[in-house]
Amino acid sequence: MSDVIARRFRRFADLEAKGHSALYEALAVGVSEDRAILDFLSELPEAKQQPNLLLAALRFVCGTPTDWPDFVAGFHERKSEIRDRILRCRTQTNEPARCAVLLPVFAQPRRDLALIEAGASAGLCLLPDRYGYHYDGHAPFGPEPRFPCRATAATPVPAAHPSVVWRAGLDLNPLDARNADDMAWLEALVWPDQPSRIQRLRAAIAVAQADPPRLVMGNLLTDLPALAAEAPRDAALVIYHTAVLAYVADPAARARFVRTVTDLNAIWISNEVPGVFPEIAAKVSVARPTGAFLLAVNGEPVAWTDPHGAWIDWFADPCILPP
Repeated sequence: MSDVIARRFRRFADLEAKGHSALYEALAVGVSEDRAILDFLSELPEAKQQPNLLLAALRFVCGTPTDWPDFVAGFHERKSEIRDRILRCRTQTNEPARCAVLLPVFAQPRRDLALIEAGASAGLCLLPDRYGYHYDGHAPFGPEPRFPCRATAATPVPAAHPSVVWRAGLDLNPLDARNADDMAWLEALVWPDQPSRIQRLRAAIAVAQADPPRLVMGNLLTDLPALAAEAPRDAALVIYHTAVLAYVADPAARARFVRTVTDLNAIWISNEVPGVFPEIAAKVSVARPTGAFLLAVNGEPVAWTDPHGAWIDWFADPCILPP
């Protein structure tokens, strides 16, 4: 078991942290070679052995370590508190800038939208019409916080917000934007070396605190139909998720989710690592940029995206949806 965990942390260092967080790269390599920490992780449920979860839990309890020796010292000094935080929490990174790569799809139906986000965390990505955007080569629009996004020429960049008339989020453990502990955990999930992400997160939290979106505790595999039944019938129902379905380990369960969304006649937007839906990824002939998510609409791939919303590389027909 420890060897499996070690390989997981090494992959995280090489494929996810490298080039994005020098500190997390070093810490993940350190964990992959530390028998005591690997043994600690092996005693936890498999879902709790994720690199992001350990790193965030230590930062929440001890503060951000300066280097590997500082990490090890904090781990051994407060190991019990770190274990408690890991068991209590989930990796619920709520990056509001992901709205910038979702907006080109949200803006296509020329109808009012009813949004349901599966795996909504604190609901920050339920507020795409309350943020501003600046796509390269296009006039910025909307209020602060304004998210910058590099978009390829083929991207159907919107010039205005969509009309959202109803919204709700579904999550196993919704986070409350007005709860200080919940928001401190969201901050701990943002990687170090990325201060602009913390600034965006805090600004988006302020927007959510002013008018919190509705969040429902529930399972995306079983509770979507009941929530969807509350949406106004004269609006286009959009069900979307980003970096969520990877945590549904069973491919058959993911397939059930897709059937549920299809049966609801919703517009389905997925923004996930390509391995989550290999049948969708198999349709793509454009090479995947390192670490990119695959954006798909109703099961058809349309773009590669940055996991944190910094860029979008659109390769499909610009009008994927009817007006």
